[in-house]
Amino acid sequence: MRIAQIAPLYEAVPPKFYGGTERVVSYLTEALVELGHDVTLFASGDSVTSATLEAAWPRALRLDPSIRDPLAPHMLLLEQVRRLASDFDVLHFHLDYLPFALFANAGTPFVTTLHGRLDLPELQPVFNTFTDAPVISISQSQRTPLPQANWLGNVYHGLPSGLLTPRTQEEPEYLAFLGRICPEKRVDTAIRIAAMSGLPLKIAAKIDKVDRDYFKTEIEPLLGEAHVEFIGEIDETQKPEFLSGAKALLFPIDWCEPFGLVMIEAMACGTPVVAFNRGSVPEVIDHGVTGYIVEDTHSAVAAVQRLDELSREEIRAQFERRFTAQAMARAYVEKYETLIERTARRPALRSVAAG
Repeated sequence: MRIAQIAPLYEAVPPKFYGGTERVVSYLTEALVELGHDVTLFASGDSVTSATLEAAWPRALRLDPSIRDPLAPHMLLLEQVRRLASDFDVLHFHLDYLPFALFANAGTPFVTTLHGRLDLPELQPVFNTFTDAPVISISQSQRTPLPQANWLGNVYHGLPSGLLTPRTQEEPEYLAFLGRICPEKRVDTAIRIAAMSGLPLKIAAKIDKVDRDYFKTEIEPLLGEAHVEFIGEIDETQKPEFLSGAKALLFPIDWCEPFGLVMIEAMACGTPVVAFNRGSVPEVIDHGVTGYIVEDTHSAVAAVQRLDELSREEIRAQFERRFTAQAMARAYVEKYETLIERTARRPALRSVAAG
């Protein structure tokens, strides 16, 4: 199958550090190539892939200080894909709703994976208008605000099975927070849970420009507490040691997380997750097997006391059963085949209706 993967340009594919969407696009692209498909990746020029790379912009926008309007490079990206669309059997976008109008009548089947939050009121008229645009969710929970969307299916994220593996020589000694510092991720709650549990907390997290004021006023004063160590942003090579050395990953989110890639990163390292019952959490974590799903800070502290009841070997096994990149790629191929079949039937249906 000839497949186009179209990534956002904010980060390289894969990203150098933080970047959930671009990281998933990379894992999917490489897994599709391994399955024998002819894949072209439309992404920034500093991306690295075994697929054919079509560079839509010289480098990731986050690393280009000259960029003041990030929409402009994305408009060029869409036009680049439009001109080459007939070369592919399917176009797979990771750009939210941007492709809907331009590719509605392009001829080549297209689908969009929605990676972000969908509970924004301004999205309602968009999906009320583009009712035929096929989309894929990354959790069933993510769909809740948009039941009217044209859902083609649901595909959970996956990681390459050998990317993050348990480091058995690491003796778990601390609790971990991994990801991004922002109000809805509630690193302040993680700090409180660790303090109440009597354990140190290591924080490996990115701070976006939009969250710097929040970090300065709300989080930075907490980093001086004796049990807290702020590491900053880490890359893939550092994650196995960081996660394997943790008794648990704390995921005390305060919003409807669409997926939560860090949860399966922890699982890949055999590390249990203590997560608040929000968004996708009940779909990703098997309570009492790969971690504990809790309702509040006090139940999180109680869960930390029960971590020794969980098998780190079984946590890794669950990851291999449910969340590998190969499993993700195979699920997407099934969706592509369904989409192509539906598209092929439409002209015939129109002819019957006209007759």
